[in-house]
Amino acid sequence: TALGSRYYVTVAELLDDPEMLNKTVRVSGAVDGDPIFNPETQELTFIVANVTNDKDEIDAGGGLARVLYDAVRDEDAPRMKVIAENKEIPDLLEHEAQAIMSGTLKFENGEYVFYADEITLKCPTRYEEDLPEQAT
Repeated sequence: TALGSRYYVTVAELLDDPEMLNKTVRVSGAVDGDPIFNPETQELTFIVANVTNDKDEIDAGGGLARVLYDAVRDEDAPRMKVIAENKEIPDLLEHEAQAIMSGTLKFENGEYVFYADEITLKCPTRYEEDLPEQAT
């Protein structure tokens, strides 16, 4: 793609780089557990675990579905909470989906929270052929 292979960062890269705080970034993660929508606050909350965005590593790991499966089971994988305001739970936002999000990382009450403005989902079981093309 014109954007090159690094058009989003991983959860680990985002959390490891203090300069990314409070800036608009794109990040990808494996959805860990069920998303929660709070009708009172109109907030959608979910957790994402770190997952590689390197195509070679994904291929070596057995494909995207397998890599996402392994990511959510890795207790040591970096994780972060995601909050999207005024968003219902999108159809494909489910455990082990890949979420690619635009938004801002903030540090609140001793934890990192990613405020997502936009969420794109890759659900590999159904969309194996729609993986993002990456420049080689």
